[in-house]
Amino acid sequence: MGLILPLSFGGMRQARIKVDSSQRAAVYHVMTRTVNGEHMLDDPAKEMLRKQMWQIADYCGVKVITYAIMANHFHVLVRVPQKQPVSDKELLRRYAVLYPKPTKYQTARLEVIRSQLATDGPEATAWRDRQLALMGDISPFMKLLKQRFSVWFNRTHDRFGTLWAERFKSVLVEGRIGILRTMAAYIDLNAVRASLVTDPKDYRFCGYGEAVAGNPRARAGLAVLAERRDCPWRSTQSHYRQTLFGKGSAAKLNKAHLAPEQFQQVIRERGRLPLALVLRCRVRYFTDGAVLGSQAFVQEQLAVYRRKTGQRKHTSPRQVPAISDWGDLNTLRGLRRSAVIP
Repeated sequence: MGLILPLSFGGMRQARIKVDSSQRAAVYHVMTRTVNGEHMLDDPAKEMLRKQMWQIADYCGVKVITYAIMANHFHVLVRVPQKQPVSDKELLRRYAVLYPKPTKYQTARLEVIRSQLATDGPEATAWRDRQLALMGDISPFMKLLKQRFSVWFNRTHDRFGTLWAERFKSVLVEGRIGILRTMAAYIDLNAVRASLVTDPKDYRFCGYGEAVAGNPRARAGLAVLAERRDCPWRSTQSHYRQTLFGKGSAAKLNKAHLAPEQFQQVIRERGRLPLALVLRCRVRYFTDGAVLGSQAFVQEQLAVYRRKTGQRKHTSPRQVPAISDWGDLNTLRGLRRSAVIP
């Protein structure tokens, strides 16, 4: 039986509990809210946050197991591997991921860095140290993600000031498969608890929904929850889907829960999803992705246009109708600050 310690004691700000990544790997559940808990994140904003999350995870060398992006907060379950030496070639690759469209100054400076890396010059050494300081640690990952998204959000929404309520909250999670599955299920069930969908596979902005739709990075994240490293995705998905509905259907006093009959149906199906349903999810995901990606892009361009012309008329692409949900599932309330995980 595992325990999750309270996030705070007596209302005092708690020192963050972190594992020395130079010694071993660690898993964290991290969460942050918007200022005043305002519902500021629409679908284009969620799409941009999702895109930046994958980019920054790649740059920082951390593994996203799963995530959920909601209107006023987001969760990420992250595995920080034990630190290993990073070659200069890999540093340059990660830097290109973080800055896919470098400015002229960045491009010129990077050429200087490349030449000095070959001779281990002082400027290259300082650059290398700055990059490594941002890698293999949950704090730089979250700081970069929140800062980068804030810059994009403020620029595209003609606003300034803070976007996030406070520093992010984090819980150190034991790496046992059972505990990781429970925490991942809690995160992926966020949209169900918010009554946005009746099946977590139908929510675009969570790790499980993205994995069902075929994203290899999302599938690789959930592969951490498999019993074996070489476990194929179909088997991983089946086991995890049963966990999702099992955890979500546990009835508790005065707490909403997923319908037990739906859980029984998932058990009868052994967590398998029909191929036709998977293809529908994939087609809808990429259709929505084109629209959402275009919305984010168009929104950014419109913001620039409005600033130049002074025009304030709102314009947005037409939404694609969602596929009908199946099953009449209730919502599930989340874990409290202090909880026991079986």
